[in-house]
Amino acid sequence: MRFEDLDVWKRAISLSVDIYKELSYLKDYGFRDQITRSGLSIPSNIAEGFERVSYKESVNFLSYAKGSCGELRTQIYIGMQIGYIDKDKGDKWLKESSELSSMLNGLIKTRRKFE
Repeated sequence: MRFEDLDVWKRAISLSVDIYKELSYLKDYGFRDQITRSGLSIPSNIAEGFERVSYKESVNFLSYAKGSCGELRTQIYIGMQIGYIDKDKGDKWLKESSELSSMLNGLIKTRRKFE
């Protein structure tokens, strides 16, 4: 299986693209760069995990991707509270990043069986 075939990777790509597009206007470059980096980290770590040879390495990178979901959710909450992200868009991103985290958890559990 290729990482490009994974629904979790495809959805993570879509979320990252949406964040980039939505926040491209933002003049707070520190915040914008941090939130786009954490969003970008999710599909990137999924891809890297699937390109690794061992299951142990694969699980490590999938765990990094899951951690980035938590980082992203934290930044979304902050962005909403300081007025950078509107409530509807933020709620959508929170839901999607939470679902990605759950999907990654399932993938990690499956891959751990082969370690």
